[in-house]
Amino acid sequence: MKTNFKETKSLKKSILFFILILIFLVGCKSKKDLNISTPVFGKKEFTPLEMQTWYQKDYLEDSIPGISLDKWYRLNKKQPRAKSIIVAVIDTQIDINHEDLRGQLWTNNNEIPNNGIDDDHNGYIDDINGWNFKGTKAGDYVVWSNYEYVRIAREWGVLFKDKTESQINTKDLSKYKEYHRALTMLEKENKFYKNWLKSLNHNVAIYPLVKDTLRYFFPKEDYTYKQLDSLYKKYKINDKTYRQRRDDNDKDLGALIFYMMISLEVDEKTFKDLIDRQTYLDSVVTKNVNVGYNERLLIGDNPNILDKAYGNNNVSNKAGLESVQEHSTKVSGVIGANRENHLGIKGIVQNVKIMPLSIIPIGDEQDKDVAMAIYYAVDNGAKIINMSFGKEFSLHKEWVTEAFKYAEKHNVLLVHCAGNNGFDIDKNPFYPNDNGSENFDEVISNFINVGSISHKLDSTFVSDFSNYGKQNVDLFAPGDEIYSSSPDNAYKFDSGTSFSGPMVSGTAALVWLYYPNLTATEVKQIILDSGTTYNLNVIIPGTKDKKVPFSELSKSGKVLNVYNAMQLAEKISKKKKE
Repeated sequence: MKTNFKETKSLKKSILFFILILIFLVGCKSKKDLNISTPVFGKKEFTPLEMQTWYQKDYLEDSIPGISLDKWYRLNKKQPRAKSIIVAVIDTQIDINHEDLRGQLWTNNNEIPNNGIDDDHNGYIDDINGWNFKGTKAGDYVVWSNYEYVRIAREWGVLFKDKTESQINTKDLSKYKEYHRALTMLEKENKFYKNWLKSLNHNVAIYPLVKDTLRYFFPKEDYTYKQLDSLYKKYKINDKTYRQRRDDNDKDLGALIFYMMISLEVDEKTFKDLIDRQTYLDSVVTKNVNVGYNERLLIGDNPNILDKAYGNNNVSNKAGLESVQEHSTKVSGVIGANRENHLGIKGIVQNVKIMPLSIIPIGDEQDKDVAMAIYYAVDNGAKIINMSFGKEFSLHKEWVTEAFKYAEKHNVLLVHCAGNNGFDIDKNPFYPNDNGSENFDEVISNFINVGSISHKLDSTFVSDFSNYGKQNVDLFAPGDEIYSSSPDNAYKFDSGTSFSGPMVSGTAALVWLYYPNLTATEVKQIILDSGTTYNLNVIIPGTKDKKVPFSELSKSGKVLNVYNAMQLAEKISKKKKE
């Protein structure tokens, strides 16, 4: 049901009375049940400040489906029992000099900076703030990488190329099928990107003609998409004057107008935008989907052997590409941006140390880097590992699973974003995950997979890009239009499950700071059990209008709630002490 809050005063009073009754009933629930089943009366209009902070709000207090963070900070009177907690952020490189992250980053106090010696004997030289697993031997980093299906096609092609299923041993059958799935994806994507690049090359070539043509109609070049659309619809009738000045080399006027309309629609407003897109797509074709490209040659290691002897300590190498630092800087800001410096944003938790571990290129991360980053995080004291990345194929899933088990053994919580493909990951594989090889059985108990919601309490509540799954997504958290820190002391909005995961990581850090006697498994269950339940039907991501109850899209059927989690954590922590 949708409700307009610009209704009559009497209706507002009725709604307020109903909410007060609801709050009273919630307060009278048994101590074991902190779930809130909410009626859906969402706020419709947001101020600019509310948009920047919506995810921290409380539904009952603000009519905004946030994580009730502000509410907890306002009502909390206790002091944390732990001084700080380390959260490893396995991601891209990071802007370690950002004003809102100063003092919030992990420092390896057992290492003497820049002396070229592995002082703490952990296998990594001068790892002062973490490690760059995409670092090259020259001290730089690898920006471009294959997609995983390309690696599988290359690696497993030696075993399976030109063979039929009847020729394959039973033990290799699942790998054979995965090889062909990867091969099909490679052929499809290779064709798609090459055609796109071909089209873009044509667009670059005719761009001067388009600009010159439109200057005839718009001398100041101040046209909008709407104006071009209007011109496009009328040009066949009114192009007599134009045709008189065309030469034989001119293109069809309608096609030229339509070209610029498309350019405006995809934010290619200038020739530089077009060239940047062309450069990007050229790298996709020659590197991302190219079987002959091997990024590990620059790193100098063997990606099929687990070892420490690769990478470098430069976790903040920008080298003119802001995007290389952007993702991790935003993710880290959600978790631990300084809450006390009166700058930018407020992270979920203040007493945190972010440990940046770089593994993400433009392309797919490699399983070796994922596994080695997890081992590094665990061995160097991280309690929570945030993983805002994912892919549809996994060449060495077993390595990652073993690393997950290592984290479980050392009581470390793993938090992973569910992905932005808009599909059901119960049916479509998405890695890394906590599943057994052939079923949904969880092989570890310390893994949380997080989908994304928006601030809109209507049928679009679940972000249209978010992956979902009753078995493989544990809960949802805000991930749509999230305002966070960005390189060069900037702040921007961005969307993705990449931001839903950090909401959970920050909450877990907060729980452990106050209740350090809890285990990773207990923290996971507290977060899942204490979420908010929203009783509404939502559009399934990836469909136009097919709806299901929100509760059917994840295992818990809930949205992260910090206030409830802290209340439940206190009760469970007390019980453990009795």
